[in-house]
Amino acid sequence: MSIRHALLALLSEGPKYGLQLRQEFEARTGEVWPLNVGQVYTTLQRLERAGLVESDDGPEDGPQKGFRITPEGEEELAAWLRTPPDLSLPPRDELVIKILIAARLPDVDVHEVVQAHRRYLVQLMQEWTRLKEYAADRDLEFALVVDAELFRLDSVVRWLDAADGRIKRAALEPPGSQPSRLPRLPKKVGVRP
Repeated sequence: MSIRHALLALLSEGPKYGLQLRQEFEARTGEVWPLNVGQVYTTLQRLERAGLVESDDGPEDGPQKGFRITPEGEEELAAWLRTPPDLSLPPRDELVIKILIAARLPDVDVHEVVQAHRRYLVQLMQEWTRLKEYAADRDLEFALVVDAELFRLDSVVRWLDAADGRIKRAALEPPGSQPSRLPRLPKKVGVRP
């Protein structure tokens, strides 16, 4: 998550104090990602050094020091909003790594490992669904976060189902029937405007 760009977005609405930025960030992200005020001020200092924000002339950081976005900050924000995140390579995912490792260990029941994770994810989805029913009409930001989390968890459950099936089929194939060389992933695809 780009805290620096989120802070630039909030400052694009007008000058704000650090504490105010923290409160607005949390409110606009459904209060799902708490933000420490020290992180806000550290990020603001970096943005100021980069010329993307300006502060009041007070010598010390604190709740009364105001910040505003610069024209360079506006340009940075506009570019960030229109640049897709780099999704060209798969993220290092602990669950995927666990299943890959378990699939090659001789004394591990991979199906049981997959099902244990699947049960946990389904339980999480049920909890998020209850939250969605509670908050969907009251808080747009929280509802959007809940939707994103439900879609993400659903995709992980689907991947586990696909992995379980693929591992079972691979166990039935005779040794040496798999290709000797794996295809390479494409290099990063630049999407910057």
